This record gives sequence, C-alpha cells and structure tokens, in this order.
Amino acid sequence: MVKLFTGTPLSRLQTPLTPAPAPLQPEGEREARLVPISRLASGGRWRVEAMRACSEPLLLWFTRGQGRITIGGITRGYGAHNAIFIPAGMMHGFEVGAQTSGTALFFGHRHGLDLPDEPLHLRIREVGPQAELSGLIESIQREIESERPDAARAARFHLGLLGVWLERMAETAADDAPRPDAAWRLARAYADLLERGFREGKGVGDFARELGVTATHLTRVCHKTCGRSASDLLHDRLIFEARRLLSETSLPVQEVARSLGFTTPAYFTRAFQHRTGKTPTAFRKQN
Repeated sequence: MVKLFTGTPLSRLQTPLTPAPAPLQPEGEREARLVPISRLASGGRWRVEAMRACSEPLLLWFTRGQGRITIGGITRGYGAHNAIFIPAGMMHGFEVGAQTSGTALFFGHRHGLDLPDEPLHLRIREVGPQAELSGLIESIQREIESERPDAARAARFHLGLLGVWLERMAETAADDAPRPDAAWRLARAYADLLERGFREGKGVGDFARELGVTATHLTRVCHKTCGRSASDLLHDRLIFEARRLLSETSLPVQEVARSLGFTTPAYFTRAFQHRTGKTPTAFRKQN
C-alpha cells in the first residue's frame, strides 16, 4: 500500500468563501504547458516569491531543493519529492533557491477536468508514486510537444489521469494529517477574501471587519501561520500585480494605480518605491 505523509492538511482548510476570481490575464487563455520551476523566476524572483494567484490550476513537482511555500495564508516547508497542487485563483508564493529544481504544470484555462477544489501538499516518500507522477508528467510533455494527430486530446487524457492520481494520493494521506486549528482557518479565509478584494482600495481593518475580528487579531494570526503581518500580505499582493501590469501591459502608470485602488498616482508611486526601491516608471523601463 502506498504510504504518504502530507505535512499540514491544506485539503481540509474548508471555508464558506467562494474561490477568488481569476486575475487579469493579458496573454489571453492558455493551453496546458510545463515549465521548469527554475525558469518561473525569469525576469525577477518577485514572479514566484511575491503573493499572487493564477487563473488556472497549477501543480508544482519539486524534485530537488527545499524552501518555504505560502498557500492561502499558510506557510510550510517543502523539499524534494513534494507535489503541491494549487487551485485557480488561490493566493500563493514560494522561495526558489539555487538548488531548486522540478516542474510547474499549468493545466490551462479550458482543461475541463475534475480537479481538487482545495490545495494539496503531498510529501511523497515512496519510489512507486514518485515514478508514477514523473511518468505522467513526461507523457503530458511528450504529447504537448508532439505533432502527431490528436496529440492535444492525448495530452488531456494524461492530464485527467494526473487528476485521478492527485485524488488518490490525497485520500491515502488524509488520515495521517493533523487537523487545522482556528488560526489556520482564519488565515485561509483572509487570504481568500484578500484575493477577491485587493483591488478595491481596502485596508487590513476593512478585511478584518468582514471576517468578524479585529485588525490586531488578524495580524497576530497571520504572524502565527505564515510569519508575516496581514498588512504585508496585502501590500505584497498589490505590488506583485502592479509589477505584472507594468511589465506585461502598456497601461499608463495612473491607470495601473487606479485599477489597484490607489487614491492617487502619487500615493501609488510612493508605495511602489517603498516596496521595490524603484519608481513605477523606472521599473517599467528595466523590464
């Protein structure tokens, strides 16, 4: 029987909140694709380390290295042979060191698959499941790159098998995983709420009131679950989106500021420079 250990049970962090809406995607709808994890940070480590969300499901398969990953306001360590599934619209960020290697599998916007609704962090200890996952990823890559007839359909079938693999591994590991506490549930609820409303010009106090707690308590909880303040998570998410818009679109700086809920372009420039060390205009010129 396959024996797995999942550190913290992200799959059990159930909240009544609906999933966050997909963020703006200037590149349009994308198909399934695989990218080396080391390449995700191309153009700046902020692309993986800052809080952000993808508009499609994502599987991270780490085969080497270690670091920390934050998903839904909860930080845990990851190492070699960790498979981490992140649903579409879920806020996350992770460290990528010089020794980190593996594969990021983006399922595409129209995958049409029955995938988990909750994030999964699977620490895969046994050689058999490791080989199964590696084999599935290789098959998907082969079909994506193939020019044979029906290659796209074949890739979807392999993606479907990968979805089954994830469900089976999650069930195998569920009984061994500890239960989340109230702090973890609140941090997850805050992360979900933040992802839906970070463009609306809200502060931590606004989010705290919606969650029925004080800003002080929310900050204390975030420090406990991910080692960061509630304000830091909010501003990290905002500045990631600002950098993305500045580097991937031609929107004027004032429009970027307006779209992210800043009251004035000057306030946006100060906040951006404080977090990045550059003005929005200087950042755009260098990217």
